[in-house]
Amino acid sequence: MTVDQGARTVTPGRAAQELELRRDEFRLAVQLGLVRTVPAGEGERRRVEQREFDRLRAAPDFPDGLRERVRAVGTGEAAALLGITADRFTRLVRTGHVSPVRFSLNRYRAVVWLYLAQEVAEFGLSCPALLAGRLPLEVRERLAAHEDLRARNWRARRLALLLRGAEDPWARAAAIASLLDPVQVAEVVDDPYERTHLDRLRPPPPPGMPMAPVAREIAERLTRADDPDEILWHRVSLAMALDEARAERQAPHPGDVRGPGVRVRAETVQVVQVPAVSVPVVSVRTPPVPGASVPGPSVPLGAPGAVPEAWSAVIDRPPGRPARARFLERFRRGKGVGAGRPRRRRRPVAWP
Repeated sequence: MTVDQGARTVTPGRAAQELELRRDEFRLAVQLGLVRTVPAGEGERRRVEQREFDRLRAAPDFPDGLRERVRAVGTGEAAALLGITADRFTRLVRTGHVSPVRFSLNRYRAVVWLYLAQEVAEFGLSCPALLAGRLPLEVRERLAAHEDLRARNWRARRLALLLRGAEDPWARAAAIASLLDPVQVAEVVDDPYERTHLDRLRPPPPPGMPMAPVAREIAERLTRADDPDEILWHRVSLAMALDEARAERQAPHPGDVRGPGVRVRAETVQVVQVPAVSVPVVSVRTPPVPGASVPGPSVPLGAPGAVPEAWSAVIDRPPGRPARARFLERFRRGKGVGAGRPRRRRRPVAWP
């Protein structure tokens, strides 16, 4: 469903200016559901309606309150808000007491996690015992086992936001599949057309993904589940989401006719009974081969177990190399030594 043409809408960039937010703060506000957007059309970016501005401006703490709810802080600033050291805060977030809201890579390709300042302050008010003194034994044991839940908690938060914004059941299944490795998805989704449909509906990468190949590889690794129990959980969730999506409609296959809200299979298979037709018996005589004995009487074609002698020599021939290998060998023989095309340097892959 697209937005009503009569309603006034603005682009995300203009909406960020209207709400007095930076671009990254506006994107975070949309992800958290603080700012509602509407689809503007097929394949177009989502826009913000004028009545959404009226709703946000009606708040008594606008714009400072909205800006505070989307303020993201790093480890040092978060530790300063709680009055603890950065090392203690890192131990608390590694054990899952505070979930990161986004991440970035610095120039040394190290992962920098960011947290909502509002959630950090709420954690300090709800768990004051963890801010002073020795950490509990359970937390110390988990730290000794090198447990780090920051990436997993970020993925869980991102999946919750994606599922909340997806109305189509296939889009929800695609959101779950985006957290799994392609091999894991192929093991759960047997139909290749369903996998293609899920890949088409795959949500875009999180904002701020690096463009450099090495840095992008590190960032993409953080977006996929790596723990065995996390992978199992998402596999089960994907299977259940697929059952729900298939119950509503099947994934598009080749030959489907797509209409506005209607999808119909175009091909229809009709079984037609063909009457039996008598085939006359044809006699085949093998031509005489020089230096060979004259073949026997003619053999009717189609007789059970009867094969002409000229054909049996071909059928009984031992299998040779595949046709592709023979073709490549003939192709190579047609070129002289050093006549091949010079190898060119591969062009670097441009990330989307």
